[in-house]
Amino acid sequence: MRRRTVTAGNLEEFLEATSPAQAADQPQAQPQAPAARPAISQDHGLRTEFEFELPRGYVDEAGTVHRHGSMRLATARDELRPQIDLRVKENPAYLSVVLLSQVITRLGTITDVHAGIVERMYATDVAFLQDFYRRVNSEGHTRAAVTCPHCEGGFEVDLSGGRLGES
Repeated sequence: MRRRTVTAGNLEEFLEATSPAQAADQPQAQPQAPAARPAISQDHGLRTEFEFELPRGYVDEAGTVHRHGSMRLATARDELRPQIDLRVKENPAYLSVVLLSQVITRLGTITDVHAGIVERMYATDVAFLQDFYRRVNSEGHTRAAVTCPHCEGGFEVDLSGGRLGES
């Protein structure tokens, strides 16, 4: 068995080479133009992007604080790609940084969110995003069940909104 090294640069090539071949008796489908593909719409009830507000906020080089953002649902490829990242191989704790940088689509006015941005976030914001990622991708929503410490009453809180007590 020949061993093959896969890097982030040749992941697409590797995935194509290892994908199952189409059967010879089946006609090959013609690739559709991007405009002809059906888009996932709200009619199907599938929500693929979730808004959030960071507890502290990311401060960029100019001193601007970015608190509002959005995160999309993760794909299998999103979860596989960090496994071949050299930074993750050297330090497994870096996995969450790479993974979050792939699924955060917007952070304030920043639309190109990369690992360097996630690295410079406050620890409380990264912990919030890790929990938000888990809720969105495992449970399919951003609500958390909580109990009032005074009256012992239970209720739900939407984690994607503002801070508790703010309207």
